[in-house]
Amino acid sequence: MARRSVLLVVVGVALAAAGAGAQAEPVPIGLSAPLTGFGAPDGLSVRQAVELGVRQINAAGGVLGRQIRLVVYDDQAAPPQGVAVAQRLIERDRVVAAVGGSYSGATRGAAPIFQQNRVPFVVGYAVHPEITRAGPYVFRVGFLGPVEGAGAAEVARLYFNAQRVAMLTMDNDFGRALAQGFRDRASKTGLNIVGEVIYPLGEKDMAPHVTRVRAMNPDLIFVSGLFNEAALITRTVRQLGLRAQILGEEGFDSPKYLELAGADAEGVVIVTNLNRDDPRAVVQTFLREYRQAYKMEADMVGASSYDALRIIVDGLRRAGTTESARLRDAIAATRNFNGVTGVLSFTPQRETIKPIQVQVVRNGQFRYFGVITDPEIITPP
Repeated sequence: MARRSVLLVVVGVALAAAGAGAQAEPVPIGLSAPLTGFGAPDGLSVRQAVELGVRQINAAGGVLGRQIRLVVYDDQAAPPQGVAVAQRLIERDRVVAAVGGSYSGATRGAAPIFQQNRVPFVVGYAVHPEITRAGPYVFRVGFLGPVEGAGAAEVARLYFNAQRVAMLTMDNDFGRALAQGFRDRASKTGLNIVGEVIYPLGEKDMAPHVTRVRAMNPDLIFVSGLFNEAALITRTVRQLGLRAQILGEEGFDSPKYLELAGADAEGVVIVTNLNRDDPRAVVQTFLREYRQAYKMEADMVGASSYDALRIIVDGLRRAGTTESARLRDAIAATRNFNGVTGVLSFTPQRETIKPIQVQVVRNGQFRYFGVITDPEIITPP
């Protein structure tokens, strides 16, 4: 299939110019997201959140006296499409930087392309460690997978005093990275893992896997999965009468999970990037304006990608230019950025440092449950 035929241009227009810089050529910024396929609900959240950010920035006068032109492509959450999208954004659209709004597989494919062409690439929420190892032009706003996994292990110990922990792990980059961090932290703290069951992405029948977990007699289950798998596991755990606490991660953090799991989601706790009850104005303004614009609630993937866009724009302002090396250096110098997903800084390895949020499902919504701030856990290795 020709590369052109698998790419979907969704948005490639400059938003209406207003105020200063109305006649200047817009600044092109790229966005890669899974707009079709199994990750489409997440891709929609990403696209909507980043488009909201562009409208807000352009309405306030843009950046460097110019409007932003957002260029969006569908990477289908697939590595080959991730590569093709990166090449197209760089070679055809000449973007000055890009937001990575996709999963680890597609993002791992795209990151080396941006690095080779020295175009800053700020990844919203993909967790795999190899992504930022592509080189100094690649940054991550969300948690490194092992960091988030370690945070989950700390939640199991600190908030639940778990004595017998089972792991139900999705067999892909996302699940493996989280599981590694969970196991490593459990080993350090003496958290008792009684067993692990691994299942494939896209699994439709969770009963055999949950039955194996039930035989381990856990009091807490750490589950990795995207919203579809997470909801199916949640429902199956309840249907099989397993009373163990379900502890999930950012893959649960979606309105789609709440819709699919329904009442069975009540009491499920997750580690994630977004605290809906954070009183900071940047958080509440984003949540309110997203709700007003799209008639739905924002989620972690949207908030993380929104922060990635704003970090690029903050870098452009501090660099005073779109020249790639100076923009890269400005982004790398980001410290105490007031993001929707936390006040964050980048390490020399371009990983984020910020608190890990703990949310609980209560009355059909994600609410504040706790936070992990221990530097030993939240600081990437």
